[in-house]
Amino acid sequence: MADAHAPRPRYRSIVADSARWDGFAFRPGDVVISTPSKCGTTWTQMLCALLIFDGPEFPAPLEQMSPWIDMCNRPIAEVMAVLAAQTHRRVIKTHTPLDGIPLHPAVTYLVVGRDPRDVAISRQRHVANVDWEQFLALRAAAIGNADLAEFPEDPAPSEDPAERFRIFVTDDAPGGGGPPTLASMLQHLDTGWQRRGDPNVFLFHYADLKADLASELLRLAGVLGIPCSPDRARKLAAEASLARMRERGGDIAPSASRGIWKDASAFFRSGGTREWCERVSTADHAAYEARVAALVRPDLAVWVHGGRLASGVDPQL
Repeated sequence: MADAHAPRPRYRSIVADSARWDGFAFRPGDVVISTPSKCGTTWTQMLCALLIFDGPEFPAPLEQMSPWIDMCNRPIAEVMAVLAAQTHRRVIKTHTPLDGIPLHPAVTYLVVGRDPRDVAISRQRHVANVDWEQFLALRAAAIGNADLAEFPEDPAPSEDPAERFRIFVTDDAPGGGGPPTLASMLQHLDTGWQRRGDPNVFLFHYADLKADLASELLRLAGVLGIPCSPDRARKLAAEASLARMRERGGDIAPSASRGIWKDASAFFRSGGTREWCERVSTADHAAYEARVAALVRPDLAVWVHGGRLASGVDPQL
């Protein structure tokens, strides 16, 4: 495991800045969830909280209790103070790859993957639900917006879904909080894959959560060292269903209390699996597969697209 104070790359976008991790005081037992955007981050936060508190009653709304340190919509001192005041086991969210955050031997790191083709579709709906005027107002109050000119201006999204997918495949923009691209997603997941043999780094997958949520929650309990019976896992998993999380969207959707969503419940949308089949031509999919093969090793690619249960590739073995 790398030293917690080793130099690390900085991931920075209009939305997030990994430098906000500087000086964070870890505690033994902390849980850091590191995912590309739209890969099941909030789902995993919910599962961790259900296990830690042994039920759906939390001391604060999930979106406040388990903050995204990197997100630039709150002063970092305020976020650090919230975490410092917590007396329970802490769960912290980040969209920064593992090479961009401090790595501490007494902290558990969860890296969550998802089929990039599904992420490409999910992200389009996600962006449309953001109240960007409100986000920029919060950012101005938190860190100021004088630096916005340093970021390249995002082109208007194409009206053609096929063209949007092609841009997702070919774009080389770095990850860490900005719009995910195929390259940034795979690079993020590769930082977890390279450390999958470390005793405190564990990989989970959206497809596995969807296929057998209770069993994956039981697996997570083992990773976190929290006693949990199969019967209890089934009961807790019911609280993490899509329908139940949508009902609690105002408490669970990230930054919901800060008004950055047009509709907080819409953050937890139905579907999102294999919708790309209806939009991607044979030629575009061939280009996608060639790009994947050029970016990552075959075993990682198989796991990314199928998860552990469907692919038979277990990252921890």
